Amino acid sequence: MQNDKNFKYQGIPTTSDGSGTVVWVETHISQGACAYPITPSTNMGVGYESAVSNGHKNLWGDDLAFIEPESEHSSASACEGFALAGGRVTNFTSGQGLVLMKEVLFTIAGKRLPVVFNIGARALTSQSLNVHAGHDDVMAVTDCGWGMLFGKNAQEGADLCLIARKVAENCDTPFMNIMDGFLTTHTVENVLLPEPDFMLEFIGKPEDKIKNLMDTENPIMSGVVQNQDSYMKGKIAQRLYTDKILENVTKIMNEFYEATGRRYNVVEAYKLEDADYAIVGLGSAMETAMATVDFLREKRGIKAGVLHVTCFRPFPANEVVDALKHLKGIAVLEKMDNPLAESNPLTTEIKSAFVDALNGIRKHKKIDKIPLIISGSGGLGSMDVRPGHFIRIVENLMEKSETRKDYFTVGIKHETGLELKEDPDVRPKGAFSMRGHSVGGYGSVTTNKVIATIAAEVFNLNVQAYPKYGSEKKGLPTTYYLTIAQGQIRTHCELEKVEFIPLNDVNAFNLGNPLAGITENGMVFIQTQETDALKIWEAIPGFAKKIIWEKNIRIFALDTVKIAKDVATKVDLVQRMQGIVLLGIFLRVTPFMEREKITYDDLMGQVEKSIRKYFGKGGERVVKDNLECVKRGYNEVFEIPEEIISGVTV
Repeated sequence: MQNDKNFKYQGIPTTSDGSGTVVWVETHISQGACAYPITPSTNMGVGYESAVSNGHKNLWGDDLAFIEPESEHSSASACEGFALAGGRVTNFTSGQGLVLMKEVLFTIAGKRLPVVFNIGARALTSQSLNVHAGHDDVMAVTDCGWGMLFGKNAQEGADLCLIARKVAENCDTPFMNIMDGFLTTHTVENVLLPEPDFMLEFIGKPEDKIKNLMDTENPIMSGVVQNQDSYMKGKIAQRLYTDKILENVTKIMNEFYEATGRRYNVVEAYKLEDADYAIVGLGSAMETAMATVDFLREKRGIKAGVLHVTCFRPFPANEVVDALKHLKGIAVLEKMDNPLAESNPLTTEIKSAFVDALNGIRKHKKIDKIPLIISGSGGLGSMDVRPGHFIRIVENLMEKSETRKDYFTVGIKHETGLELKEDPDVRPKGAFSMRGHSVGGYGSVTTNKVIATIAAEVFNLNVQAYPKYGSEKKGLPTTYYLTIAQGQIRTHCELEKVEFIPLNDVNAFNLGNPLAGITENGMVFIQTQETDALKIWEAIPGFAKKIIWEKNIRIFALDTVKIAKDVATKVDLVQRMQGIVLLGIFLRVTPFMEREKITYDDLMGQVEKSIRKYFGKGGERVVKDNLECVKRGYNEVFEIPEEIISGVTV
């Protein structure tokens, strides 16, 4: 995020996940949402519907509408009708839900209706069900005539939502604002929310921008039957609109920059000017790639760069070729696989662009040679894509043809797989990370978000918080991650190196090694009913004791369940409040309070502010109960004495 005192609208600093930033924008600028939300887009639909229920009005004083028909297909049809009548409408969808809409997507584009759909991109159900990130769904609808913008993080979820809306209405073309499901929709980060005054100015009043095609005073035929003499004429005539879109995207991205200081381009080139090799892709993984490129340059002397294709439709062929034409090799990483095609979708577009440039056709600047272009798949179903994988992708580019994998995969063992050999820590210098092990339904994921909010607002630090769980969340093991740092956090992957590990799940030691990756002098919290420090130590398995002893780990303990039972005034809140007790523990044992020289009273004042943000709608009693849990966690957590740890023979 760029910022400068000379920019008029610098944004409202806060923390939010991608879903929250989209809801912020859409509840201010749209008039309604017609949606049948599906995981992981559900939080966007819930957020919008909550605003409607609370009587929220948009920037022009219109009451918002939320219409939930009986399916995703019907919700797309409802959006079509809403837009035909001149309304500014949105939708939130993912996965099979988006594909179910496909029939209607063609007609929305053909009628030149400027709607914006916000997508939490998700793997499609094929050989199995998966609710996590993948680009199968959005790639299945690239032929429908919609513009498509891809964001890498929560900030871009908000900003591209605004940019997509303005382009859509300028060009009479529907747009998709696409984020990676869970990896962006559910990841809490520092963001600058667009100010209402800016959105009012940048987007404009719906009635001034959108045509009412259902106006009985000015009747227009729409969606008519066209036979052999007319259909092709109407289809090709659409180019009058579509040929202007890419230029408009660039123009409006520049307008956005002039107002906010946040720069967007149809492609985002990172350290490509002097690069020999590049990683190209879409979405959150490209931020991890950018952090890895910094490591490769600094530690290995390899001149690598990254190209993020922010605008996939219309495809920015000239911009892609200009950014990549001087390279020796290009590796395209895609979050999908279509093995029956010559190449996966992004790779196909890039190859086509280079061939046209080689031949000097379709307004391309003629080039003399094409770099090596290879393709691979990774991150399907939110399979972890790590810095070490990007190192191997670049190394594979540098291989001789007889040993190089021209189609590769990362993250799995397969004949196409690139084996992980080195996995460096590419977090910002001085970063502090937590990996928690809990059970779905205990409130730990929400607590993680609250901790991130407090760290950002109280300690003035950058944060990134996100969960990992399956579709069968409640009652089963959940892992959650948090990083806090001075610098920008760009690693969208599971954390292997962590300074603090809370074990809310008493069975964590029986499910593997929960202490894997803990750093020297790290800290562990154990949920336990036991109050005797020696007995707590004796209950820890031998393999874990060895790690604790060798790495000089500090151990903290507390019965969060008892505190939750003591405090909660509603039985159904007991489970969730166990996680809130952890917030107090985190604030007590981590170094930030001392480092920032914040008093206990000031800290708890900020904690109460954050609790109101997340739980205020539950009423004053719920706020007070949660605050009491935090205070008791802070004051009652105790440490296993060093003499007990050092005095036990392993």
